[in-house]
Amino acid sequence: MQVVTSIKKMQDIVRELKRTQQTVAFVPTMGALHKGHGRLMERGKQNADVCVVSNFVNAKQFNDAEDLKNYPRNPERDKEFSEAHDVDYYFAPADDEMYPPGFLTSVNVGFLSSRLEGEFRPGHFRGVCTVVLKLLHIIQPTHLVMGLKDAQQFVIIQHMLTDLCMDIKMIGVPTMRDRDGLALSSRNALLSDEDRQKALCISRALKRVHFLVKKQGILHSGELLQAIRSAIGTAGVELEYAEIVNKTTLEPIDHVVRGGTFVLIAVRIGGIRLIDNTRI
Repeated sequence: MQVVTSIKKMQDIVRELKRTQQTVAFVPTMGALHKGHGRLMERGKQNADVCVVSNFVNAKQFNDAEDLKNYPRNPERDKEFSEAHDVDYYFAPADDEMYPPGFLTSVNVGFLSSRLEGEFRPGHFRGVCTVVLKLLHIIQPTHLVMGLKDAQQFVIIQHMLTDLCMDIKMIGVPTMRDRDGLALSSRNALLSDEDRQKALCISRALKRVHFLVKKQGILHSGELLQAIRSAIGTAGVELEYAEIVNKTTLEPIDHVVRGGTFVLIAVRIGGIRLIDNTRI
């Protein structure tokens, strides 16, 4: 695995890969790597000749300075983790390399970025889209591999690629979970043992929705959302939002459409913010 910190060096490597007509899978991350990231790397290796992983904690997508300060970082372990997963190139630029003095450009994906996460984290998706687009221009991949745990992010990036006519195949990888059902997340490392147990109410709520839809035939969003609120509230967890939306437009829907619906949840537990979702 080759570690690259310079944009120019990464671009030189990309030019050679293109000259030899090799396909490139790109996995963007903010470090604090876990098994879920490992699954993304594996999918990248399966779908392309070369796999590039980036590790960049993007300050522009944080609207809370304390959240940015506390975000888990372990760069040496992340390098070892990536190498163990047979990554070809590990791109880890410094902040001033990605955002030099005078940097002004930002990317906005309209109404999709103003709801749900966008409502609770103003400017978040502007920061996400800006950094992802810059990384895509640097690495010029044929495939972009991202997890579906951040469902809204996946939909927004997909729209950005389509709207800007970027010839990149997007690969969505299903959420990976621990044995207890908690979705893998870099922020899980910040949870106390007690708060981790509370967090299990999220996956229980999502399982409850599947049961109600598949076993009892309940499709009305209001009834399903009430079941979610009950499951979350019983655990003593702060629910920021629970919504049932069209999987393409992210607009709320009154009734579940099987195969076309996302159930999205965001909670706060002990000051730590967690998101999760399921597709029905």
